[in-house]
Amino acid sequence: MGLMGDRARLLETRRLVTAPGDGSDQDDRDASAYGPGPYGSAGGARASAFAPSSAGDGGDLELETARRRAAESGDPASLSMLGALLLRRGDLDGAERHLRAATAEGDRSAANNLGVLLHQRGYADEAAGWWRVAAVAGSAAAAHALGRYHRERGDEPAAEYWLRQSAESGHALGAYALADLLEHRSDVGAERWFRSAAERGHREAAYRLARILDGRAPGAAAQAPGGPGGLAGGLGPAIPRQVSAGGGDTSVRDLRAHAAKGPRTDGPAGEAEQWYRQAAARGHRRAALHLGTLLEARGETQEAARWYLTSAKDGEPRAACALGFLLRDAGDLDSAAVWWRRAAQEGDGNAANALGALHADRGEAQQAERWYRAALDAGDVNGAYNLGLLCAEQGRTAQAEQWYRRAAYAGHREAANALAVLLLQGGDPAGAEPWFSKAAEAGSVDAAFNLGILYAGRDEEQLAFQWYERAAAAGHTEAALQVAMALLRDGGAEDGEAERHLRIAVRGGSAEAAFRLGALLDRDDDTRAQSEEWYEVAARQGHRRAQVRLGMLVAERGDVVEAAHWYREAAEAGSRNGAFNLGLLLAREGSEPEAAMWWARAAEAGHGRAALRLALLAARRGDLAEGQMWCAHAVELGPAEVSERAARLRDALQQELTA
Repeated sequence: MGLMGDRARLLETRRLVTAPGDGSDQDDRDASAYGPGPYGSAGGARASAFAPSSAGDGGDLELETARRRAAESGDPASLSMLGALLLRRGDLDGAERHLRAATAEGDRSAANNLGVLLHQRGYADEAAGWWRVAAVAGSAAAAHALGRYHRERGDEPAAEYWLRQSAESGHALGAYALADLLEHRSDVGAERWFRSAAERGHREAAYRLARILDGRAPGAAAQAPGGPGGLAGGLGPAIPRQVSAGGGDTSVRDLRAHAAKGPRTDGPAGEAEQWYRQAAARGHRRAALHLGTLLEARGETQEAARWYLTSAKDGEPRAACALGFLLRDAGDLDSAAVWWRRAAQEGDGNAANALGALHADRGEAQQAERWYRAALDAGDVNGAYNLGLLCAEQGRTAQAEQWYRRAAYAGHREAANALAVLLLQGGDPAGAEPWFSKAAEAGSVDAAFNLGILYAGRDEEQLAFQWYERAAAAGHTEAALQVAMALLRDGGAEDGEAERHLRIAVRGGSAEAAFRLGALLDRDDDTRAQSEEWYEVAARQGHRRAQVRLGMLVAERGDVVEAAHWYREAAEAGSRNGAFNLGLLLAREGSEPEAAMWWARAAEAGHGRAALRLALLAARRGDLAEGQMWCAHAVELGPAEVSERAARLRDALQQELTA
């Protein structure tokens, strides 16, 4: 293709139009005011100005007016405007003729737009030459295009030079492209130029500035990948809950977990929200997703749902998934399933896992397996883990082991823990131990606790204590209880460490910890009142020993009715001590027949004193044979003092029978 015009001559004779005083490119004839085709913003700027316009009457009239003006005047500005209009409409041949004519007359915008046209036709090097001409003359848009051209060819110093020229002239895309280049180098100067572009309405720049600020906010550390599900039952047969969250630091689970670290409306977090909001308002779907997670964490669920919906309708599958979770939390499972299905069909493994869990809860194992497999196909390792859980629930142990192994080898710590439990239950402790260790070292609290149980079963108390302590430090309730019990055995009550761990376990809902905390405080007269409070906490959770002890304390105060209530609760739950004490209370109140019934229940459960009481009742009634029978039970059950008294009574009854 022949070149029209001598660029060197144009520069030397200063026939090119110079830039305005502020360095901005204000000429509305510049078809690349927002960047030539491939050099436009990555989702940030509006469509390039040279995109073909609709064939409406207004466009035709504008073009006809430009043609007439150019034909009548023949001045460069009119020719440049006509060329730009034709370029927007896609008439490259017509546009090139007019742009070259205007460029030959020194029109800067025409030189820039000619570069755009040549780039569209595949003449990138020639396009760069014209962009250079326009950029030297002060075109910020051309400097931006030239900078992008050099960056694509790996010439970063030249790219930075021209992008900086564009950015410092106030060009939004130039500022964004410069920031992108600097961020690629981990240059702290990127934030300044993202901000500059964002302030000029560049939505992608606003989003990326928000991400920088959000990452700087307190508590912004990324959550480690791996499903949150754990083995609630430790080494027992309990099946862990199913996980509906996907791994990765950009999953909906992680976005929600990060936002849920606490409402943050000031500092970097507050500013980040403002930029998310600005980008979302301009149609940035990822910004809308992040804004939704921040609002949801603050409890503003209606507005969060609005932004999730906006983002989901714009094609963001993670937003559709998040909207599904929001609807699920509101109790609308049917609507949640609709959005999860939409997200899953677009390749969101998180949503596929959620659908699988929903079908599993409904007992639809075949559908659950289908969606878990879809999650796995989408690259979500939780799909393999959940398939393992599903197979384990169905008793398909071999298949469960295969899925657990697949997830564990992919780095899923809870799958490693579940695999270890499965191996241990199958009688392979040697095979289980390394998987427990891998899971625990990767951060699985349940695996750390399970290691403690494993070592305790081998009487390796020191190792067991270390793992219990590690799990307890991460908030594991049962591990905190085990640490407290070990400290109590070793005399750790004096320094308060045992009490501290018991309180941690109580906060986690452990009835046993509440009972033991009550027993610890019960040793001191000054804290006995507090002990009764903790006994009651445990008793209300159905802890039988706490119910018996609480009954004893209130009986000492003379509150027979409440004492009888707690003794009865314990007795009906199977406590022999509760049954014996209830019998004593009833006997004092004159209800010996009912007392005998509870003593009989206690004696049958192995309570020696209850058997002795029944023997005495029978002796008073004159039923010597029955008395001898209960004496024999009491002798057998003990303790020693009871056995001795029961033996003497038995001998006396025998003498009376043979007299």
